[in-house]
Parts: sequence; structure tokens; C-alpha cells
Amino acid sequence: MQRTAVNPWNWSLKLGYNQAELVESPSRYLVCAGQTAVDGEGSPRHAGDMRGQIGLALDNLEAVLGAAGMGLANVVRLGVFTTDVDEALKNFDLLGERFGSIQCAPPMTLLGVTRLAMPGLLFEIEATAAA
Repeated sequence: MQRTAVNPWNWSLKLGYNQAELVESPSRYLVCAGQTAVDGEGSPRHAGDMRGQIGLALDNLEAVLGAAGMGLANVVRLGVFTTDVDEALKNFDLLGERFGSIQCAPPMTLLGVTRLAMPGLLFEIEATAAA
């Protein structure tokens, strides 16, 4: 698989994502459900703690990718949902640490929502991956 960043403008690079990526010749394509701050039993964790929830949601995303034989480097698109955009952005360094360290800047959308599927959840991240 070959990935080519498409950035008619460079401003998004400062925020850690490409405007688009051209993905050529993937042999496997994975669509992940939104991952949140829940434990292995599906119970919400880190109530009221955006940073804790982002960290656990990313851990859960990595677990799903790993179960398919992939990792964060395979992510070609992210969808992020949060009940508090400002608080999520304050903690986006967590995404930067995980994706920046592997020089992966998948196209991303961040949306503010009134609530997520389970009470108390503040952050959800979904991904599309290819290999």
C-alpha cells in the first residue's frame, strides 16, 4: 500500500492531519466502530476526565487494530466526536504523541455532539485503516 498526502494548504499539518490521503493498492481494508473509554466489559471509565477518556479510547482503538493485524500507522481516516470540543482540543497532544511519533497524519474530522452512546462518555474516535 502506498499513501500520498494531499494538502493544497499547509495549515492542517500544524494541527497534525492531512487534508486528504491518496491510498493506492491496499489489500485489506478495516472499518472500526467508534472507540470510547470503556473497559473490557464495556463499562465506562474516567468519568469527567477528558484526558483519561482520550487515552483509553486510543488504547481501545489500538487493540481493535491489533486484533486485525494492523496498527495506528494503517489508519487512513479518523472521525472524532466529543461532548466538549474545547476540552478535547486541550488534550489533543495525546493524539499527536501516538500518531506523530509514527509520522502518520490521517485526514480527520472533529465534531461536537450533545452526547455519546453511554452517559458519562466525553470522547469517541472511529477509524478506517488499510494495509
